[in-house]
Amino acid sequence: MTIYKFAGFWRRFIAFSIDNTIIIIIFSVLSIIAATAYVLGAISSNSDAWIVDLTDPTSSLSIMFISCTLYFVTILFYFTYFHGTTGRTPGKMLLGLQVVSADATMITFGTAFLRTVGYFISFIYLLGFIWAAFDKRKQGWHDKIAGTVVIIREQQNNTAGISIPEHPN
Repeated sequence: MTIYKFAGFWRRFIAFSIDNTIIIIIFSVLSIIAATAYVLGAISSNSDAWIVDLTDPTSSLSIMFISCTLYFVTILFYFTYFHGTTGRTPGKMLLGLQVVSADATMITFGTAFLRTVGYFISFIYLLGFIWAAFDKRKQGWHDKIAGTVVIIREQQNNTAGISIPEHPN
C-alpha cells in the first residue's frame, strides 16, 4: 500500500486559483457570445426599443441575476464534472493533487456535487476554506460536508497521510 500526504492549504489555494481563472475565462467567453447574440438579435429587429431595455434598471437587474446564476452553474458543473470523473480539476492536476473519499476511494458524482455545494458554504464564511490550514487532515468545511480529503498524489515515504490500496488495471 502507498501512503499519500494530505494537501496543505497553500497548495490547494493555488490549485483553486488556477481553476477559478479557467472558470472566469470560460464564463467570459460564454458571456461575450451571449451578449453578441442578444445585441445582434435586437439590432436585426429594426427597433430602438432594445436601447431603452438596456437602460431600464429592472432589465439590468434581471440580466445581472441571470449572469450570476449562470456563473454559479458554471462553477457547479466544472467542479462536479472534474471531481466526479477523476477527482482532479486542471488546477489540481498541475499541482499533483486529487480529491478522494475519507476512506480512500474514488468519489462519485453525488459526492462531487455535495462537495461543490459545500464550496459555496465555505466561501460565504471564508473560514470554511481557512479551516483546512489548521485541520489535522487538512479538510475544509466542504471536505467535511462531503466526507472527502485532498491528497498529494505523488508517492511519499511518510506515515502521516491516507493509505490507498493499488488496484491492477
